[in-house]
Amino acid sequence: MKIRLIISVVAWTLCLAVAASAAARDTGFLNRTLKTGKGVFKYQVYVPAQWNKTKRWPIVLFLHGAGERGDDGMLQTEVGIGTAIRRFPGRFPCIIVFPQCRKDAWWSQPEMEEVALKSLDLATREFKGDPNRTYLTGISMGGYGSWDVAQKHPGKFAALGVVCGGIVPPLSIRSLFPPPPVDASGDPYLTAARKIGTVPVWIFHGGADPVVPTSESQKMEAAIKAVGGNVKYTEYPGVGHNSWDKAYSEPDFPVWLLSQQLGAAKKN
Repeated sequence: MKIRLIISVVAWTLCLAVAASAAARDTGFLNRTLKTGKGVFKYQVYVPAQWNKTKRWPIVLFLHGAGERGDDGMLQTEVGIGTAIRRFPGRFPCIIVFPQCRKDAWWSQPEMEEVALKSLDLATREFKGDPNRTYLTGISMGGYGSWDVAQKHPGKFAALGVVCGGIVPPLSIRSLFPPPPVDASGDPYLTAARKIGTVPVWIFHGGADPVVPTSESQKMEAAIKAVGGNVKYTEYPGVGHNSWDKAYSEPDFPVWLLSQQLGAAKKN
């Protein structure tokens, strides 16, 4: 009888250890895959250590830049907001989704937009993301992608954080993109601002960016203000294209982002 009791205790202890180990694997940077008509795509989801399934969680979609394109499912977590999470994990009590754009593709292309949004939808279901606290942020090519996705999906995102992005691509790659849409104003920036509406936006840009003209962000700030939108703008004097390290290290940025909610009073 005593031996059976000991065996039962040991078995129960092992079960608890396995359960604890499984729970531990459910946080941090997690590998995931999805299938579309174009194939299988790898993406990652960051789940904070305090995550639990008893409540809904704010969820952020991050669109990386051109340098992180590929199919390894890893590079996109090693720049921008992924770096900030590793440095300041306590600042990001939220789910963050990291899709990866294929080489020679762009976020503005329909198949890559599908990958990004499907990754977000899958992570929302798996980790109890909150539809009223869903956010979009991106850097460089992902900044262009953020403006594009936000225009096409009004009412989906509670706030945007756009880092060194724009509306009109640089001349060197403009032939790869369809021309940005324009409304009766004939101005692509005003057109974008009207579609984005009153969604709170925080724009970041390096003042010495040699890749994406700083004027792209300046024009979007002016356009959003012109249509009565809600915009903050931070420009870093003397900083080149990599303004994302500074942007995502701003302690106020995640606080501001996660304070926004759909259907609630917008907060500056």
